[in-house]
Amino acid sequence: MGGGPTPKIVGTVWGLLVLNTLGSAGAKTIVPLPRSLIQMVTMGALVAAFALALAVNLRLRIRASAYVFLLTLLLVTSVISSANLESGFGALFRCARLALFVGTLWLLSRWWDGDLTFVRHHIRMYFAVLGSVAVGLVASPGAALPDLYGGRLVGALWPLTPPQIGQYAAVIIGLTVLLLLGRRTDRVSAAVVIVPSLVLLALTHTRTATLGLFLGLALAIGSLLLTSAAARRFFSWAVLCATVAAVGFASLLQAWFLRGQSKENFSSLTGRAKVWDALLAAPRTAGQKWFGMGLGDKSFGGLPIDNSWLAVYNEQGLVGVTLVAAIIIVLGGVALLRPPSLERACAIFLISYCAIASYTEAGLGDASPYLLHLALAASLLAAPAAAAPLATLPPRHIPRWARRSEVP
Repeated sequence: MGGGPTPKIVGTVWGLLVLNTLGSAGAKTIVPLPRSLIQMVTMGALVAAFALALAVNLRLRIRASAYVFLLTLLLVTSVISSANLESGFGALFRCARLALFVGTLWLLSRWWDGDLTFVRHHIRMYFAVLGSVAVGLVASPGAALPDLYGGRLVGALWPLTPPQIGQYAAVIIGLTVLLLLGRRTDRVSAAVVIVPSLVLLALTHTRTATLGLFLGLALAIGSLLLTSAAARRFFSWAVLCATVAAVGFASLLQAWFLRGQSKENFSSLTGRAKVWDALLAAPRTAGQKWFGMGLGDKSFGGLPIDNSWLAVYNEQGLVGVTLVAAIIIVLGGVALLRPPSLERACAIFLISYCAIASYTEAGLGDASPYLLHLALAASLLAAPAAAAPLATLPPRHIPRWARRSEVP
């Protein structure tokens, strides 16, 4: 069964999912926004996304998707771990949010045909988010580059942290570069997205996003080297520029990378390692070890965990870790089995980026931009839906030549 043309409203649904995953915690904004108001907006966006997806897919036509199926199993695990209320009633609320998120993805899976439609939605929406960051920077540089964050760029209109901004910038830069290499966009349009996004990425001083961008692009472009002359040229120039930058600007790059931190602080990943050690050393019952403590705010002892695998272990246990690992392995395995193509390269970039970022960022176990990136990868790896047979179409849609008998 074919998915049919993608309705325009699907782009709106995707945009609402992006809005929902922006979160409600971050820097102080120019106009103070109560957290309760932000949560109402983000949760309302998710409810609206589900309602619109349901309205446009009333017959509940879905496509088989290993990714969304594994997310559904992760949701079941989350409900089991949250049912004992060790993390409070907030855990059940987060489960409901994850259920709506997964349900919306199921409804959208009808239009996952392995094309670039959702890539364009993804780029547009996150570019709009970065646009709000740029406006905040121009309107109030002091609020956008606060001392509290060490002068790193934050959202002055919407409370976004430097890692969030860096992530959004890195993802749309990578996808736009790949579209340019595949000749699916022109140079001017690509420059409009890439240049300002690179500036914002540099201002965030986000190491994870920067490494994820370059390593993810290297793997994605590497998958195109045998079939694309443009990819080979870009790869050669990129290696040359990287070599020149490493030799000529080594001290400057090192200063940017260290962000003024001591080598001891850098080696402990800005204190993250201490939280990780404490989390792993904490006593747990057998149930907590296998199913976790329930969905929480991705913190331990009042400090952020900043590691997807340990956050999942803390909240969904070893079962959750196994399911998240299965998601990455299945998506990566399918990508490797697909023939070289631009869509496959985009999927490889997204999967690689999320896998790299998972080491210092949480988000693979709950509704988040990372799960949305992986959903985009899953849509790119979906086999094109088979066209509906002529016999099943209404007669008015059958060409006249097909209505005639072939027998004289």
